Amino acid sequence: MAEDEAGLTVAQMSEAIGMTAHTLRYYERAGLIRTVSRSAGNQRRYSAADVEWLRFLVRLRETGMPIARMREYAGLRARGPATTDSRLRLLEEHHADLRQQITLLRAHERALAVKIAAYRDDLAARHEPRQNGTDDDRDD
Repeated sequence: MAEDEAGLTVAQMSEAIGMTAHTLRYYERAGLIRTVSRSAGNQRRYSAADVEWLRFLVRLRETGMPIARMREYAGLRARGPATTDSRLRLLEEHHADLRQQITLLRAHERALAVKIAAYRDDLAARHEPRQNGTDDDRDD
């Protein structure tokens, strides 16, 4: 049987999506992944659809969605098209949370940039001869 027909092993899937085999199995136990088909030797075999679904789950996790919320989304998805409205609302809420977090992170980044600039200015000034002979330290 060709590899495409057999699907990906746990190791191949781990490599394909950048997730450890342990995390992959955890996602399965947590109900985030539907029951994975098995080979004749009882090895998990992931399909191309599983790859795309797991990539989406990784994206949700990396954007800060809690596992419980991901589980809720996965449960809705498993119930099919009748849950499209609920899935849309869940993703819209997450998107709003993500945008808030991005705004906050940008403010933090600006504050850090100001502090870094102040320290660089301090270091540059220390390398210049001082007229009053003092060595101010800015630790505010």
